Amino acid sequence: MDVCLVIKTRLEELGLEQKNLATAAGVTESYISQLLTRKKLPPAPDRTDIYEKLEKVLKLPKGELAKLALAQRLDALKRNYEKPRGALLKQTRKLILRKCAAPRQQDVRSIFERQPFGELERLVTQKLLDVVSRVARSELDNQAWLHEIGRLGNKSNEQMRVMVLEFLDTDIFNISNEDCISFLDPLIAYWDIDLSTFDMEIRLNERLAPSEPKKFAFLEKDHDRRGKDEPGLIDFLQDSLLSNDVSDDELEFLKNLRFKTRRPNRLFYYRALQNLRDPLHFLAAER
Repeated sequence: MDVCLVIKTRLEELGLEQKNLATAAGVTESYISQLLTRKKLPPAPDRTDIYEKLEKVLKLPKGELAKLALAQRLDALKRNYEKPRGALLKQTRKLILRKCAAPRQQDVRSIFERQPFGELERLVTQKLLDVVSRVARSELDNQAWLHEIGRLGNKSNEQMRVMVLEFLDTDIFNISNEDCISFLDPLIAYWDIDLSTFDMEIRLNERLAPSEPKKFAFLEKDHDRRGKDEPGLIDFLQDSLLSNDVSDDELEFLKNLRFKTRRPNRLFYYRALQNLRDPLHFLAAER
């Protein structure tokens, strides 16, 4: 049983159509159609808001579609586990370099060219994607914001919601030209990096995302104090498809997990992260 089959079954039982789901979720009928024909993988539950809306229309238990989607995505990950992944599109690299602070641009360009899709390029791309994704996720139900950013590409609010949902489900290996044009380019004002410490600063477009510059520090950690990280955790952190949005608090939790005999793999840490994020796994806060 997967997300597609459950939705199709409930549509038939309730006498509803795809347009009813599209209206409820605030997306286009085309997006729903692609989900139901399995042309698109169900979006990650922690990066979308459509499952709760669909469950209300389909009269399903809360959280059922999200759990099915997570299981379906994990199966897809297992099938594609060892497939080779390509580097960034040339247009994506051009955009990232163009947004780099002028004093650092030539040095960064030289490193990118010497080490195509190497550690620096992946680090910078991932951080930019993380910051823009957080903005897009927070504005998902903001009709004024969707209208403003959609106006840049002559898109309706429903079309922009679909584009945001798809953007939230991407990673550094699959950034499209559309992602660059619709999100990275308009939202990022500039970024800078200290090449000796790899500390980063990202400033967003004040009109579309007013906020203070985002700063990230990368510090050397004392591994002797806590012992070496599990190989599975290292693999998990190196796989951005699984770990691209893990927070510092969540990483601290994962690092503190201890095992006496069996060694967990990267999928264990992915599941542990999803369990940590699921409010159904925790007692309600006392009032």
